[in-house]
Amino acid sequence: MWIIIWIVIHIMIGMAMKTVQMTLDEALVAQVDTAARKLHTSRSGFTRDALRRAIRDLQRRELEEKHRKGYARLPVAEAEFSVWEEEQEWGES
Repeated sequence: MWIIIWIVIHIMIGMAMKTVQMTLDEALVAQVDTAARKLHTSRSGFTRDALRRAIRDLQRRELEEKHRKGYARLPVAEAEFSVWEEEQEWGES
């Protein structure tokens, strides 16, 4: 039973992954290898995580820029949020 699960998982992983070739300078590869060892992962695993974080950061920056442009186009009205001031609770100091 466990061997079947193991085979299915490895087949699924194989289908979900694609091998890509990248050109990196030697110093960067050395830094990646050092970081991967510290994190107990592989070079590929470290790189996948770093790329996912970079994509999330890019998406966040794009969303922030979209919000910035929206507020520049339609600024907050002077008393738009003042109705909520009495609802705020800052707790005991």
